[in-house]
Amino acid sequence: MDIRTTVERAQRLKQLHAEYKPLVLPTVWDAWSARTAAGAGFPALTIGSHPLADSRGADDHEGQTFEEVLAAVRPIIAAVDVPVSVDLEAGYGQEPSDLIAGLTEVGGVGLNIEDTVHSDGGRVRTTQEHANYVAGLRAAADDAGIPVWINGRTDLFLHAEDASAVLGEAIERLHALEQAGADSVYPVGIQDNDDLLTAVTGAVGIPVNSTAHPVKHDLERFRRLGVGRITYGPLLQFALTDAMKDMLGPWAP
Repeated sequence: MDIRTTVERAQRLKQLHAEYKPLVLPTVWDAWSARTAAGAGFPALTIGSHPLADSRGADDHEGQTFEEVLAAVRPIIAAVDVPVSVDLEAGYGQEPSDLIAGLTEVGGVGLNIEDTVHSDGGRVRTTQEHANYVAGLRAAADDAGIPVWINGRTDLFLHAEDASAVLGEAIERLHALEQAGADSVYPVGIQDNDDLLTAVTGAVGIPVNSTAHPVKHDLERFRRLGVGRITYGPLLQFALTDAMKDMLGPWAP
């Protein structure tokens, strides 16, 4: 994909985040699912690390190399005419400049970056370390002249026995990501907790991303709670798995 098209798609993704409250980005994993979601009328998509890994017989949590991920997402991005963001886990051990260069070379115009470093024993980056990495991504994207949308993710709620107990720390981390240049923030694991979602959306000045299940969750609820961006993670693929089993069940021996 040429640089002009990539820049235009990046600009379009930014515009969509301003137009839609929330912007729903169906999480896809191959050319078929991408074409299906785009054909359903969605103006942008995201590729999830978990469903992508499952579709390729690989493990999530950086079970693929960065090069393998790029090779896998290139034909997905090429299959549609809408902006595509890519979940790049914790960065696969890459320097921010290399991550941006690889992503944009295959036509990706957004990324999700988390603070659980699975390739390093599953440790969680410190607030400053994660913010520094996001700042490096922002600088690299600016240097490339491509307004890549950076979705800064934290897994603090996932790792906590009591999610409410880490709310203050999580908000501090989200503020640091915002100041580092993240365009949106993604506190994973609180999609079913109205109080925590409201606390987070009221504390930061950029869109808050929430995971959603396409069948079990309600879009209007997320809008009411102030969520600015929705992705499905692996839940769309899980929902299709359930539907496929229901369809095939009567035909099984």
